[in-house]
Amino acid sequence: MKKILLFTILLGITGYGFSQDVKYGIRGGLNISNLDFEESYTLDNEHRNSMYIGFFAYIGISKTVAIAPEIQFSAEGAKIEVLNLDYIQTPILLQFRLSEKLHVGAGPQIGLKVHKEDDGIRNFAYSAIAGIEYKINYAIFVDARYTYGISNIFDDELGITAKNRNIQIGVGYKF
Repeated sequence: MKKILLFTILLGITGYGFSQDVKYGIRGGLNISNLDFEESYTLDNEHRNSMYIGFFAYIGISKTVAIAPEIQFSAEGAKIEVLNLDYIQTPILLQFRLSEKLHVGAGPQIGLKVHKEDDGIRNFAYSAIAGIEYKINYAIFVDARYTYGISNIFDDELGITAKNRNIQIGVGYKF
């Protein structure tokens, strides 16, 4: 965890030094999440509708490429309480500007599970993200993202394999 935090800080400092454009902002909206089990599971695996909120930096590397590190709270998992998973996440997106109003991005994400202990679910979740953003004006944008878990969320001794799946639909404001 310390190495990841150090890498994120160094990346931010390096990006700031070479960047032409740095903006900060907030974003939030609706999560539609579920778990993708490798084998059939006896519990109801219905999607969970919840929310996310976070802060981001937009560090322009060139006119068409930017790095967007974030920190966000995201309520994910499945509908039943046992599988409600809340995370503090740090996605880092590499964004590409397709036009003045349209941006796409992709990158890794690390999540730290909060508020539950010793429940058979790992404390860290690793995911990949892809998303699209549409600027309404100079400060307000809407976006949609798809997140797919790379790592198993359950402890090995349980013998269950599942990965997070999540769709985020939201709005943001750049300062």
